Amino acid sequence: MTLLLLAIGGGIATLLATFVVAQSFAERAEVRQSLRALDDYEMPGQRDREMLVPVGDRVFAPMLEGLTTLGRRVTPAGWLETTRQKLVTAGNPSGLTAEGMLALKGAGLVSGALWILVVWFGLGITGMSGIIVIALLWGAAFVGPDAILNRRVEARKVAVARQLPNILDLLVISVEAGLGFEQALDRTTGAVPGPLSEEFRRMLQEVRIGASRAQALRALDERTEVPELRAFILAMLQADAFGVSIARILRTQAEEMRIRRRLAAQELAQKAPVKMLFPLVFCIFPALFVVILGPAMIKISAIL
Repeated sequence: MTLLLLAIGGGIATLLATFVVAQSFAERAEVRQSLRALDDYEMPGQRDREMLVPVGDRVFAPMLEGLTTLGRRVTPAGWLETTRQKLVTAGNPSGLTAEGMLALKGAGLVSGALWILVVWFGLGITGMSGIIVIALLWGAAFVGPDAILNRRVEARKVAVARQLPNILDLLVISVEAGLGFEQALDRTTGAVPGPLSEEFRRMLQEVRIGASRAQALRALDERTEVPELRAFILAMLQADAFGVSIARILRTQAEEMRIRRRLAAQELAQKAPVKMLFPLVFCIFPALFVVILGPAMIKISAIL
């Protein structure tokens, strides 16, 4: 009973101390924020002037810069530009930048000590097994950001390719109803959410700020890198160059995209038996053999 009261008293005292410290920090932060709003205010001491800088800029920014420098040293030349292009193709997930990817790779590189503590002392895995587990976790921490980014890029490309036939059908209906191409595209992207609609809206914004339709379409092709969309963009560029009817081009492209999607579905259906072969041979057939031949083998062994 005495130990329980002591534990409760210690917990209450800890909570009170934490509350007092938090209040003190909150008051200081509020004062510093008010002082930052005064442009002409100057602190008398160097330490006070440095304390006006936010905590993130004083603590986390140097750490992030150090990890970025470390990641730049262990990555090959040209990796930064390639990663920037991949981030654009992936739709800039979570506002991540190429420098942020470098920081993640640097953090993965220095995470070896953490994995040693977790595996050896936390999980109790020692010896060769522990070394293998640490090496796998270390490699996953270093290569993981690139693998996740590549997965995002491929997933976005597939989503764009799947959405393209539906958007083309709506564009055909809108253009044949009398709307211009930009107006029809604006109306269609507002009705159909998705990554392709986002890219088309960005293309429309580029046209509105002064870019030509050809330049905006080429920029769209560079951002997405989808073969089906590239074929549509080339057809639109040819229609602009030779004065062909846009409605006819859109109808032709919509029919072609439907045929391509049907062929892609048939290709996946033809690949299914080959993909099912390994699970059948290594998972289902052994279980069937055990169920069918097991009783017979037991009887034969009993007779012998």
